[in-house]
Amino acid sequence: MRVLGLDPSLTNFGWAVHDTDASGKARCPERGRFQTSAKDLFVGRYIEMRQNVLDLVQRLGVTRVGCEFPVFNDLWSEGMYGLFLFTCEALYIAKVDLVFFAPPQIKAHARLFLDRPSPGGNLWIMGKPDMVEAAKEDAGGVGYWNHNEADAYWVARSAARFWLHLDGVLGAEDLTPVEKKQFRDIHIYQRGKRAGQTDKKGILYREDERFFRWTDGETDGREEGRGSGNDGEGSEVDEVGEAHQVDPG
Repeated sequence: MRVLGLDPSLTNFGWAVHDTDASGKARCPERGRFQTSAKDLFVGRYIEMRQNVLDLVQRLGVTRVGCEFPVFNDLWSEGMYGLFLFTCEALYIAKVDLVFFAPPQIKAHARLFLDRPSPGGNLWIMGKPDMVEAAKEDAGGVGYWNHNEADAYWVARSAARFWLHLDGVLGAEDLTPVEKKQFRDIHIYQRGKRAGQTDKKGILYREDERFFRWTDGETDGREEGRGSGNDGEGSEVDEVGEAHQVDPG
């Protein structure tokens, strides 16, 4: 399976392909960036990026895509959300399957891969050099890697693992602890009015919310198996980047 990973940005929109059947350099057969100038009209930049994504997907012929989604209350979140919507429109038009990951989730996969230490019980902060190192080590790449491309590669790799699990190629026993938490997590409330209730928080249970199968050209309004879907106000991000509801008690 070849999966495209996207790291949206108006200045350096990173993209990379991960091939699950390859080894060494062939694991990332293509990668690159789309760039626009801050001097250009803002709506023109969005339109250009949308067309770039659509053209890329059609050229590569991929049917599975992973994409970072903006973290709200982050720097310039409104502008990033606008780009996110234009990107989603391009992928919907292209009729590909799509899964979303938050930036902390992607860093969690790379952190575990590099086996970064946890000094004093705190998580290692994954900076740009760390993400580049992880991408180069996994893909056998040498020479220069841009950090946007490295982030996109890890989006593609993480998305590939999700799609393989969804397809039944990877069983639960084949997943890493981070993947089990992000893909299959089930949250049981311990306190408050919702004590004893269960939310299926993992991406696997949130179709048409955190992942989409658009290759058939339509959605069917599936509701069964969804989690609460609250990734904004009233939620918090844990050590592997998955959003968990705060106990109301």
